[in-house]
Amino acid sequence: MTSHIVMSSLEQVACEDLKAFERRLTEIILSSQPTALRWRLVLVVVSVCVAVGAVYWLGDPATAQVSFLTSLWLHPWFSLSSLAMVGLFLAGVHRRVVQTSIIVNRTREVMFDFSMDCDDSGKLILKPRPATA
Repeated sequence: MTSHIVMSSLEQVACEDLKAFERRLTEIILSSQPTALRWRLVLVVVSVCVAVGAVYWLGDPATAQVSFLTSLWLHPWFSLSSLAMVGLFLAGVHRRVVQTSIIVNRTREVMFDFSMDCDDSGKLILKPRPATA
């Protein structure tokens, strides 16, 4: 009888630990989503600026008649937005844009060994334990 009570309390502690882990994982994922959205917006705005600047730069007949650096000097919108794009990628904005999915995928890799998974919002999915031979 006492072993049943001890086992039950161990299961209860394990269940509480899993619930706490799930709450923390959900909190981390939810807190990373607004940051990722902001970086996506910054990347979209800079991408549109580069695209619009490129259209004007390539559409200018003087582009083919002057040197490359002079052409860039004559089109500061394209030049500055291109530099901003390069700076954003060097700063790692491409990782910040997908940071939520990186967190979820790395968590799934670790939890696989424990016969668990999680959805994209961080909710735990318990899988049946593999049968041992």
